[in-house]
Amino acid sequence: MLKKFGLAAGALLLAAGLTGCGSGEAPAPGTTAAEAADPGVGHVHGLGVDPATGKVYVAGHFGLFTVEAGKLVRVGDRDADHMGFTVAGPGTFYASGHPSAEDVAAGQPPHLGLIRSADAGATWDQVALAGKADFHALQVAGARVYGYDAQTGQVWRGDGGALTAEARLDLLDLAAGAGEPGTVYATTPDGVKVSTDAGRTFRPLKGAPLLSFLDVTDGGGLIGVAPDGRVQVTERGGGAWTARGRLPMQAVAFTAVSADRLLAASMDGSVYESTDGGATFATLYRP
Repeated sequence: MLKKFGLAAGALLLAAGLTGCGSGEAPAPGTTAAEAADPGVGHVHGLGVDPATGKVYVAGHFGLFTVEAGKLVRVGDRDADHMGFTVAGPGTFYASGHPSAEDVAAGQPPHLGLIRSADAGATWDQVALAGKADFHALQVAGARVYGYDAQTGQVWRGDGGALTAEARLDLLDLAAGAGEPGTVYATTPDGVKVSTDAGRTFRPLKGAPLLSFLDVTDGGGLIGVAPDGRVQVTERGGGAWTARGRLPMQAVAFTAVSADRLLAASMDGSVYESTDGGATFATLYRP
């Protein structure tokens, strides 16, 4: 899969797709033993904002965190690997990934399948494919959820808790919106592809630049980030793409909270926010 990308794109795909991560941050002077033992976020896998509270969430290799005054605060006591993290609504999140090393050693299967939280990440319930699927990308479109199992290359469509297997392809990110839940986009080594039959088949999206991450905005437009960190946008219905600003580093996670508010993370764990549609970015958190 990496061979089809250029060097920058291949490096990004490798960084974003691997589940192995660093060991977290070095403890600061004056920290307690418990704080020093906390592994930190590790590699960032997902970002989101809870519309109920406005809090920014960072999902990583060692758990889920909120950004509080420039610091990361752990949510709950889980240090499981949170892959595919996405916000579905107020206090409602989806994720996948892997249990903690301790849970795996105790006999828990190494893949979480699809999990859901209804209390802003404090607790999680199993939805489907426990022990079987490893969703590296999840996307909510109204009442529907799309997922990409990185083990098999299978795209799954979820409706009312039941998951249906659809197309197989190599991809990094999925994008879909509540306005057209049957239309789903995928960023692939061959460029952006689109499905208009709820994931059954995909075709190239004409005129789209090579993108690593992509989202559908509230108005039905598309906004994404290229392997070089450049933000690219197009209006509803497609057409010409416009380049906006550029992230200071390659993105390993990206989400469009709205057409104006964007969140992104880089390989070193820094989290960035734009409030002008990607023209400029400010640092929310830096390790």
